[in-house]
Amino acid sequence: MAKPKKSRNSAPDPSVAARLPWQPSAPPLATALLISFAALLLRALVSVGPYSGQGAAPKFGDYEAQRHWMELTLHLPSSDWYRNTSDNDLAYWGLDYPPLSAYQSRLHARLINASLPDAVALRSSRGFESHESKLLMRWTVLSSDLMVFFPAALWFVWAYIKDGVGGSGERREGWMWLLAMVLLNPCLVLIDHGHFQYNCISLGLTLGAIAGILSRNELVAAALFSLAINHKQMSMYFAPAFFGHLLGKCLKRKCPIVEIMKLGFVVLGTFALVWWPYLHSYEAAMQWSPY
Repeated sequence: MAKPKKSRNSAPDPSVAARLPWQPSAPPLATALLISFAALLLRALVSVGPYSGQGAAPKFGDYEAQRHWMELTLHLPSSDWYRNTSDNDLAYWGLDYPPLSAYQSRLHARLINASLPDAVALRSSRGFESHESKLLMRWTVLSSDLMVFFPAALWFVWAYIKDGVGGSGERREGWMWLLAMVLLNPCLVLIDHGHFQYNCISLGLTLGAIAGILSRNELVAAALFSLAINHKQMSMYFAPAFFGHLLGKCLKRKCPIVEIMKLGFVVLGTFALVWWPYLHSYEAAMQWSPY
């Protein structure tokens, strides 16, 4: 019996259709670097534009909020970061994110203080908006993106393909579009690099947690997502999905009680490390509140 002939008008090979037009046979590493460079360039272009509250007294917008938190965390002890004191007026951009975000502000403050101390001087730096300080602040956002969100995005795409979730030929070849959609997300780029935010850290940790699940590293995923919650409380929106999935995985294992205990130990241990300076008393731990 003769085999039916293939139609000349058959659908194009998805492995060819998914490739970048200017890189018809680009190696994966070269393509990933090209997409990452384009994402980096886009962030740099957005960062040269204006931002909300620029030059508008008395609070000077998002830039001043982040700069002020760096000022506070650099000069005040951690016990005063969330407390109303003579040096910390909570009505003037009081720190309203969990401790991991405060530690990030302190690290960035040390870097800025090394080259431009006036930008993070206690009290006297309110409303400080020099060109140099803005460049340094932009650099802290960009470096955070490169060190947290970019690696998480690459890990996620790799895990998505390797795990078999995208195991079909079409999806396997389309990984570049997935990476581009993640790294070129306009919402994240505009908010972080247009308005001096650091959502790339909490979202990068969350994306890393998803990659951990896809890679079957549930304990790593639990630790990363716990860090995401301790950086920005908005990450709690994802908590039901993570909790349900990880608990379900534990219940399907040979010793579910042991698996749940391991998961709980990682989560509680991560929270304890982040909150360690505040664990000496209930009152100290309750100083921070999202409301």
